[in-house]
Amino acid sequence: MKTFKTIKLTPDGPNESFSRLTYQKEYELMAHVDILDTTIRDGQQALWGMRMKAGMALPVAPIIDRTGYSVIDLTASSLFEVLVRHCQENPWEGMDLLVEAMPRTPKRAGMRSNAAVSFGITPDALMDAWMRQLAVHGCRSFWVYDVLFNMDKMLRLAKLAKDCNSTCAGALMFTLSPVHTDEYYADKVEKLAASPDIDSILIYDTAGVLEKERLSTLIPALKAVARGKPIEMHANNILGQSGKAYLDAVELGVTVLHTSTRPLANGPAVPSTQMFVHNLEMLGHTHDIDVSLLDPVAKHFEKVGRAAGYLVNQNNEYDVLAVQHQVPGGMVGTFKANLAQHGMEERLEDVLRETAIVRRELGYPGMATPFSQIVGIQAVLNIVSGERYSVVTDEVIAYAAGFYGEMVAPIDPNVLDKIMASKRAKEVVANPPENPSIEELRKRHGTDDDDELILRALVPEADLEKMRASGPVQRSYPLLSSPELDQVQQLMKMTKSPAVQVKLGKMQVELYRQGL
Repeated sequence: MKTFKTIKLTPDGPNESFSRLTYQKEYELMAHVDILDTTIRDGQQALWGMRMKAGMALPVAPIIDRTGYSVIDLTASSLFEVLVRHCQENPWEGMDLLVEAMPRTPKRAGMRSNAAVSFGITPDALMDAWMRQLAVHGCRSFWVYDVLFNMDKMLRLAKLAKDCNSTCAGALMFTLSPVHTDEYYADKVEKLAASPDIDSILIYDTAGVLEKERLSTLIPALKAVARGKPIEMHANNILGQSGKAYLDAVELGVTVLHTSTRPLANGPAVPSTQMFVHNLEMLGHTHDIDVSLLDPVAKHFEKVGRAAGYLVNQNNEYDVLAVQHQVPGGMVGTFKANLAQHGMEERLEDVLRETAIVRRELGYPGMATPFSQIVGIQAVLNIVSGERYSVVTDEVIAYAAGFYGEMVAPIDPNVLDKIMASKRAKEVVANPPENPSIEELRKRHGTDDDDELILRALVPEADLEKMRASGPVQRSYPLLSSPELDQVQQLMKMTKSPAVQVKLGKMQVELYRQGL
């Protein structure tokens, strides 16, 4: 039921003229807003480099489950790779523990329509197996995307989700460019919504560039063709404006918004649940969140993040250059690491500017995986090599050859000539992506266990051996429960000394205040 409400704000303060200000606004209230939690998947992907082990979340997973989220965003293929290669943790085992700890709320997984982990192309049979096994392990919600909108692949996976008794959101990977118009996106949404296997439409703004002016034309255009299916929104708060964009989207009819607990929100991640819920209530909207459960979850993840040395409580300022290159937040860290290998850290802004140019020359691909990486890495190569497109990645060649799908706009002819004249072009073009059957993949990797098949197909065997040797998944993060560390922290609070030496049994620790 739609209702109307008038709000009067009469702020008091020392400035008499300000205290007389009255702001009055009449607006339409939405009946209800659902909130999807992205802490365990997108929040840690954006801020912790996908290195959240299961034990870091398990202590508060039951609380998250009781908070009132419509869905919990749980995993994606890149998280699996990082857990194996960098954390030596079995992602299937960790996922099972988290699913068991959160029985009430549907769990979601993300699917790129044509690839898992790599920036190349993954066989359809392996993508299908990946979705089936995620469902076997407890995922009952999926979001499927393809930056170039290969509809046949997206809808094949949506149909498979239904076969697995799961819901599916068709994702619209939003980006700003001269060719990504409202009409362009409405055409894609019309095709997605026409499928009975698509349950909702997800506006996914990786660069956080959506604001009220564009939303006011985009959302009505999408609603007109969405056949009444709910519209979700996920916007990374890279420019510091996505929290306001969420409220504008609610007024325009978006009913599902993606948030994270505050320590794992904002910056390159989505807005915080705490502030979004507060803003909803201030404007009279309704939700299902039990706000009393937000604080213990936030305190837990802040402790974990600080103990592990990861980013928490981030905030970004508006940057015009970020609007031009639209690089997702996590990619900036990758750029810094790549430049450091060449002793060129000071060239970061040059790389970001070059990224905007490369993106335009390649026909404005959307800046989400894999194209944020493909475009970004080519920009780095253009800078470090000293000659633009003298070195071209296999992925750029494959994109130019059409292996990823139909381009939004043509590649600049001069750039296309350089790409196809590169050393690797002839070999890459002559070897399009293979598409073996599931039987062939099982035989190739020597297993009939599809859990194991997926790991073997996506991660090198040496990394899998290290993972297996590390033992079972730890159910807690040990630094959090160390009484010795608590004693040291308490001592540092009490003393005014610039340095402290602590002996705990056979262990001796020397601590110095920051700045000494």
